[in-house]
Amino acid sequence: MRQVISSSDAPKAIGPYSQAIRVPGMLFLSGQTPIDPATGVMVEGDIAKQTERVLENLKHVLTAAGSSLERAVKTTVFLKDMGDFGAMNEVYARYFPNDPPARTTIEAARLPRDARVEIDLIALA
Repeated sequence: MRQVISSSDAPKAIGPYSQAIRVPGMLFLSGQTPIDPATGVMVEGDIAKQTERVLENLKHVLTAAGSSLERAVKTTVFLKDMGDFGAMNEVYARYFPNDPPARTTIEAARLPRDARVEIDLIALA
């Protein structure tokens, strides 16, 4: 069984993809960028502000699916500039204070809408 999950508290998909897909026991969340769902506009500011918005967007999609950040098992962080790693990591650590998920972090040449950060996530349903 495959179920599409969406949240009006997270940005609408800007292409042919779903915010998340639930399969038995698992949730696969598409990458979120720092778009404010209320305005549809990219959050201005440094990597810390953008990372916070991304993680809030992910949290809202997880909530819509009946899950939470505590159930995350894997994330992938895409950074426009690996020099932002430290500041991103400080914000990230606040959202995953205990037993954080496995993670991969890579520098990407260009992210959608020139975002500084994008994060996707896999969680237990």
